[in-house]
Amino acid sequence: MSEMEILTYPDDSLKKISEWVENIDQSILDFIHKLEATRLGGPGAVGIAAPQVGILKRIVIVDVSNMHKPVDNHGHMIMINPEISEWDGMAMGREGCLSVPDFTGNVIRAEKIKLNYLDPRGESHEIESAGFEARAIQHELDHLDGLLFLDRLVSRRTDLFKRKNYK
Repeated sequence: MSEMEILTYPDDSLKKISEWVENIDQSILDFIHKLEATRLGGPGAVGIAAPQVGILKRIVIVDVSNMHKPVDNHGHMIMINPEISEWDGMAMGREGCLSVPDFTGNVIRAEKIKLNYLDPRGESHEIESAGFEARAIQHELDHLDGLLFLDRLVSRRTDLFKRKNYK
């Protein structure tokens, strides 16, 4: 399956708010398959959001199950219309983004979250997430509201870093 083009900063489409998915039909399911192929084509991408490929729908994919460090997580999640209902604690952590390929940055995020979402079958889920998975989910949900990690930096001077290229 072919990958879609990932929009990169400063593309104006990345600043737009995504619409709710009203009906999970075959076109949405086909899009989710293409979105996953695009995520897997990215360099170590643990998540992707529909707006990153120019589709303003509230759909994200997060999978931190292949991280090198052992982490508690919910595995591969396809989330439609996700909403965070509770936040707890705050921690600084380094983030990168497929839409900001040349930089990483330190961002403050909640350490634990509770959220609700629909899966591709239309079934409702409520989960609690913590640590790196919670950070990845928050990062992807920001895309749905037109935010990049760049918008969450405390200081671009001290918290933004040129990405290292590994060979």
